[in-house]
Amino acid sequence: MNTQTPVATTRSEHARALMVLGMPLIGSHVAQFLIHITDTIMLGWYDVTALAAVTLAGSYYFVVFIVGAGFAWAVLPMVARAAEDDDEVRIRRVTRMGVWLSMLYAAILLPTQIWSEPIFLAIGQDPEVSALAQDYLRIAAWALFPGLLIMVLKAYLSALEHTKFQLWIVLIAAVVNIPINYLLIFGNFGAPELGIQGAAIASVAVTLVSVLGLVAYSLWVFPHHDLFRRMWRVDRGALREVFRLGWPIGLTSLAESGLFSMSAVMMGWIGALELAAHGIALQLISMIFMIHVGLSSAATVRAGRALGRRDDVGLRVGGQVAIAISLFVAVVTAVIFLTTPEPLIAIFLSPDDPQRGTIIGIAVSLLAVAALFQLVDAAQIMALGLLRGLQDTTVPMVYAGISYWIVGVPTSYVLGFTLGWGGVGIWAGLAIGLFIAAVLLMTRFRNKSTSDSLASTD
Repeated sequence: MNTQTPVATTRSEHARALMVLGMPLIGSHVAQFLIHITDTIMLGWYDVTALAAVTLAGSYYFVVFIVGAGFAWAVLPMVARAAEDDDEVRIRRVTRMGVWLSMLYAAILLPTQIWSEPIFLAIGQDPEVSALAQDYLRIAAWALFPGLLIMVLKAYLSALEHTKFQLWIVLIAAVVNIPINYLLIFGNFGAPELGIQGAAIASVAVTLVSVLGLVAYSLWVFPHHDLFRRMWRVDRGALREVFRLGWPIGLTSLAESGLFSMSAVMMGWIGALELAAHGIALQLISMIFMIHVGLSSAATVRAGRALGRRDDVGLRVGGQVAIAISLFVAVVTAVIFLTTPEPLIAIFLSPDDPQRGTIIGIAVSLLAVAALFQLVDAAQIMALGLLRGLQDTTVPMVYAGISYWIVGVPTSYVLGFTLGWGGVGIWAGLAIGLFIAAVLLMTRFRNKSTSDSLASTD
């Protein structure tokens, strides 16, 4: 097998290579997120309290999920580098141990999802919203196992530059999720009206279908990898490597996702309507963020292959091109959020909802703040992706902890409550935390991408 691709030399070649790899990844990330956003839209039309509950539950689930996905993110640069070296044995070992660690993590964290109501009550959330959030998580939590396996398989296939099937399988899942939600949330066509639990059932069902499709495709396109052969046998060396690289990625993701989840908690302290508006605004910025995540994943693969070749010039130029493309997307997004926020927000609310106007007004102000931090949010995720390609994860973890929890969360609280700015202040604190992260991570990548630093990377 030879998975090597032609080496880009000019900026246009780097841009072309990045987009060929990145467009299917962007599409698959956006389509995967559409599954969740469908739940949010339909529950917003079903009941505002259910919308607040799924916002709370979704934030909590995402924190748990994204930390576990750290092991999948570790697989991505490791397989990319092994592919550049044409090392099939290492590809198999790394991927299998990524599956091991992901499934073990899901088993350990499952009880915290099933019995989550006491956690929500302990952090000051509304009792009715907390109970509904637990109802959702008691079903949706079972998607952790197939969901994390999907992440590992997507990392494996992406590193080998097989991305188009990922896009199609996730698109199909996103489309199928709509009629299942329509049946089970509202009780249409004779189905039981399950409300928020129906949305959770739909999400679990489509996640299972997606993982079966990815497993089948992986076995078909790379049968010689014997990916699932003797899965019960632990490979201690590969396990240690994936864990060493993956746990800082997980904690880095925890720092950032925890920042946004903490903002949901603080919005819940203000009120259910504010939490619902926060949920809508967060869905919109998260969908755009998936574009940057797809580009960042492609940048990780490109950086990992540059590392395998010791191509310091290709790393620097490719990194600059990736950052420039992401920043362009951020500028376009900021303009949209500032000029046409109401139509975007209105999608999530029933026209007959008496609280519709209030929620839209709150969400518009939040999107105005979100427009301000689009550039720094894009910069920090691209820098993270490039650093992961260089298998540099520990220092970025420290930077994330400082930026988001030492700066971001306290600033959100001070601006939102001490100074009385409310939801706008909470979101302004997010922007400041993201700005600090962007500066630190971009500086780190600039320093690591020098010739001497790349030559010493192992």
